[in-house]
Amino acid sequence: MNTKMKLNKQWMMSGVAICLASFVFSCQAPEKTEKITDYVSYVDPYIGSGEHGHVFVGASVPFGAVQIGPQNIHKGWDWCSGYHYSDSVIIGFSHTHLSGTGCADLGDILVMPFTGEVRTARGEQDNIEGACSSYYKHENESVSPGYYSLLMDNGVKAELTATERVALHRYAFPKGKPGHLLINLKEGNGDRSYETYLKKKDEYTLEGYRFSHGWSPQHKVFFTMQFDQPVASLQVFNDDAPAGNDELTGEGVKGVVTFKDNPENVSAKVAISSVSCENALKNMQAELSHWDFDRVHQDARKKWNDQLACVAVDTQDEKAKKIFYTSVYHMFIAPTLYCDVNGEFRGQDDKIYSNNNWTNYSTFSLWDTYRTLNPLYTLIAPEKVDDIVNSFLSIYDQQGKLPIWHLIGGETNCMPGYSSVPVVADAYLKGFKGFDPERAFQAMTGTATNKKQNAVPYVLEKGYIPCDKVHEATSIAMEYAADDWGIALMAKKMGKKDDYDNYLKRGKYYAQYFDKDINFVRPKMDDGSWRTPYDPFRSIHGVGDFTEGTGWQYTFFVPQHPEGLIDILGGDAAFISKLDSLFLVEGDMGEGASSDISGLIGQYAHGNEPSHHVAYLYPYAGEQWKTAEKVRFIQDEFYTDQPEGIIGNEDCGQMSAWHVMSALGFYQVNPSNGVFVFGSPLFEKASVRLKEGKTFDIVAQNNNKNNIYIQSVTLNGQPYEKSYIMYDDIMKGGNLTFVMGNTPNKQFGAAPENRPKSAE
Repeated sequence: MNTKMKLNKQWMMSGVAICLASFVFSCQAPEKTEKITDYVSYVDPYIGSGEHGHVFVGASVPFGAVQIGPQNIHKGWDWCSGYHYSDSVIIGFSHTHLSGTGCADLGDILVMPFTGEVRTARGEQDNIEGACSSYYKHENESVSPGYYSLLMDNGVKAELTATERVALHRYAFPKGKPGHLLINLKEGNGDRSYETYLKKKDEYTLEGYRFSHGWSPQHKVFFTMQFDQPVASLQVFNDDAPAGNDELTGEGVKGVVTFKDNPENVSAKVAISSVSCENALKNMQAELSHWDFDRVHQDARKKWNDQLACVAVDTQDEKAKKIFYTSVYHMFIAPTLYCDVNGEFRGQDDKIYSNNNWTNYSTFSLWDTYRTLNPLYTLIAPEKVDDIVNSFLSIYDQQGKLPIWHLIGGETNCMPGYSSVPVVADAYLKGFKGFDPERAFQAMTGTATNKKQNAVPYVLEKGYIPCDKVHEATSIAMEYAADDWGIALMAKKMGKKDDYDNYLKRGKYYAQYFDKDINFVRPKMDDGSWRTPYDPFRSIHGVGDFTEGTGWQYTFFVPQHPEGLIDILGGDAAFISKLDSLFLVEGDMGEGASSDISGLIGQYAHGNEPSHHVAYLYPYAGEQWKTAEKVRFIQDEFYTDQPEGIIGNEDCGQMSAWHVMSALGFYQVNPSNGVFVFGSPLFEKASVRLKEGKTFDIVAQNNNKNNIYIQSVTLNGQPYEKSYIMYDDIMKGGNLTFVMGNTPNKQFGAAPENRPKSAE
């Protein structure tokens, strides 16, 4: 890709040992400003809606079950969220979406306002004549957290806002043109409906449901819809075939609502539930008893402002502030609320569960989020951590293992690893007490020994996963080792010595995949031999040795134990040389390479998650300053304020979480030990809101686009020599001050006693 070539040229010209400050950019030197209160004004939901960001564009509240927004015709990978900035055809407004994922699903309960004759056809991208769809232009579109509006080319203006479980629509029809609403239960976003139902309950109320198969093996959404104008008729259709009035059940039901007296303005409430239409009505009654659109919008805006206030940054760089708060916004779109106001929800086993002691969530993109988003929640959204863990444990009860990639009541089993395990371990090790630790530990070990989990029998029987028996075996094995390390640490704290010994041994299984003759991780065959021939540049999506990656990238995938990796690669100097090479080397990944491998600097791939910790490995070998170089470069090059401003899939907040945590000046490399490794803080000051009214202030003196290197550090006014900080020290509140400069202080963090260390 062009970006890769440009970056590599720059990096090669700089040389490994040469200061990179000449082309490493950050925000402009900030000056103190008045305290920001309207954080929403800095959010641009278009960022990441172009290229391959796949972000949700529409109206929601933080973690809301309802995400109401525009939907385009699904045309493949870049429409995973249902919307892409490049598009110009809208087919309606749907109530559920994914944000940043690499697979498509949802798009439930599609509502399209139109005028003229009754019709139901969707049309095609190059021909919407006679269809309900409409062209649109971005200049007639407005979006901000909790609000979306669009004046479509068909003359109808739509405005959308939401509570947690209810969407509120407001439509303005052109004068003199009869207005209709198409309720399309056939159309989703890349899935297939298999049973749908629509019924007129009274002249103001409809109900229905949509059952579908997609990325999630099962998805059931029930809804109740109410209007502020009386309904003259509900015409129902089997797809596009007329089927009478008022009620219909079928594979792909559509309905057209016509209102009495042809009103120019119509409002609609749509409440959803995974349980029943009755529960959807209860959700509506509890959350939205009125029709005041502006009030709902302002309430949603307030909820977003309250959530975004978790971090306050001080800078005059408006662009940097926009990128930062948009990233924070993206972090709170998912996971999504997955229970009704009465505590009921539909489980993985299609049974109805009821609980009011904790809040149930779903949409867990765990292979992505366990790396940064979930550890960051323990700092800036601690109120969500216990509920997330309890949601995991509920899923374990339903399916016999912790979630892998859980989507709206269904397990996708997507991606390697059992990545909920480090999330649970991290929560326990950081002192969260809102879940049963014994139950959690049993769920973790039960998942790690579940013989139905991909390749686990090989781990139990052979101690490794043979590449000639399992696709992507080596990356699966490396992920399992990182996960098992978290089980070991939790077992140690709980006094379970045998479990500790067992899972620490498993956590070190990564070592057997290193071929010291070539200094690379290498796939191992069933007979114990190395895969031959082997090319560490090669990537074959889905059926190769590595998940969305190469041997170069996975050689550095030991976040749980960088010290062990350093030893394997020959000590500090050899490790640094190898790591430097990662950011420099060029090679052909082959025709079958995953499109997810993006944002390349050499073979470092920031657009995909396995690389996200890698820039922070230098301090483990005593060269923190190189982390500062890499992090600042990545921040500036791969995070922009444009629609294509996210270099890879957003992945339910992970890509943004990397930016947010790195902007604070540190990163948790091991997902389960609370050690935050220093990078290069982006802002003059950032204040993290903590529990009990405390704050943790991060100050970067002399910070600007050239002064990217840490010269010295103080913690609460006392000299601080370490190149990392512990979670417990952050949560006490206080002040961490960095003094920045334009040349490296190569002694900072260099002494072995000042380097980050993995807990064992």
